[in-house]
Amino acid sequence: MIQVFKFGGASVKDAPAVKNVATIINKFANCNTVIVVSAMGKTTNKLEEITNAYFYKNTDVLSLIEDLKAFHFEIIENLGFENTDSVFNEIENCFTEIIWATEEENSGNYGYHYDQIVSMGEMLATHIVSAYLNKNGVSNLWLDVRGIIQTDNTYRDAKVDYDVSDTLVKTHLIPAVEKHKLVLLQGFVGGTSENYTTTLGREGSDYTAALIAYFTDAQSVTIWKDVAGVLNADPKYFKNTKKIDELTYHDAIELTYYGATVIHPKTIKPLQNKNITLYVKSFIQPNNAGTVIKESNLRVNIPSYIFKENQILISLQPKDFSFIAEDNLSDIFKIFSKFQIHANMMQNSALSFSVCVNYDELKIKPLIDELQHHFKVLYNHPVQLMTVRNYNNEILSKLSDNKLILLEQRTRHTHQMVMKEAGGI
Repeated sequence: MIQVFKFGGASVKDAPAVKNVATIINKFANCNTVIVVSAMGKTTNKLEEITNAYFYKNTDVLSLIEDLKAFHFEIIENLGFENTDSVFNEIENCFTEIIWATEEENSGNYGYHYDQIVSMGEMLATHIVSAYLNKNGVSNLWLDVRGIIQTDNTYRDAKVDYDVSDTLVKTHLIPAVEKHKLVLLQGFVGGTSENYTTTLGREGSDYTAALIAYFTDAQSVTIWKDVAGVLNADPKYFKNTKKIDELTYHDAIELTYYGATVIHPKTIKPLQNKNITLYVKSFIQPNNAGTVIKESNLRVNIPSYIFKENQILISLQPKDFSFIAEDNLSDIFKIFSKFQIHANMMQNSALSFSVCVNYDELKIKPLIDELQHHFKVLYNHPVQLMTVRNYNNEILSKLSDNKLILLEQRTRHTHQMVMKEAGGI
């Protein structure tokens, strides 16, 4: 049986972190394991900055590339590589590809150029981790995931072709695992039938791990994090968080759908479909139990808090004398789909439709421009979205204290509030 490990950017952010990951992997050197690795540290953010500098011509692209290059070569040197080691050429080649991508004629398609550039973070990370493992006697094979996960051309949020990817996994990946035991590949990244690079959505490496598990019928997936497991709230915003020892697939899907950042929202469903257990464990304390997510009748009753900042609340009203009816809703959802906008909360009445979404300037401005052709558009930005699972009135009162509630919605288990500081409109 195959197991799948996923290591995020924090787990490989510098040389000591890479050494720690190697220690964890070494314990499973004789197990059939696919290892999915994200870009190192804040590399994805830096590559996004490079993409914007290239696309909008507002910054010196080469100086940004040189900064990122220096960051990766410092990690290589701190890992004890010699100048003659092949990893130096591999990393040089990756940066040559980044430079080529920024010298390509600007097509006007931001998503396409984004994917060609930003995807290189995972290539850089996996070359370094793979080389360090091999250097220290942990034999592994580096594979390019673009030849395994096949997608369409929806750049920045590519849709996976399950049938083709399943065939590629069975043809290339499974035999490689059977031969080499450890196979290392990139998260977040896919490829099209025309050999263009795509990405699966921000933080999409978890989803990659789930896809690989689904296609290989893996026994388990382990996501290694810098927290003890799935917590009931983000420790950046809440004190005294609690670790949840066990979750059902259903509860995990609910939490990720509402914005819990510990797991990518698309991760759970492929695992649920094949009843594959998911573990969320700490790479800082790898021997601790973490959280297990699996099919069970267990119901988690402790309150969970999901706090999302930098939100925009958009309200739409008909320009004519019509109501917000089925034809209006159909038009609205088509426009949101066109700009790849995910609704974090929505509510409609006879004369208005309101939706709270993540604020992404590159998407929101053209979205509002198009909506204004059809509707009267009002919006509030910035606002915050608070989602509470297993709420009670005392909790809600504390969370909304000194806040102006713009939109509120509750079900039996979940309460959502779009809000901002009192006094601000």
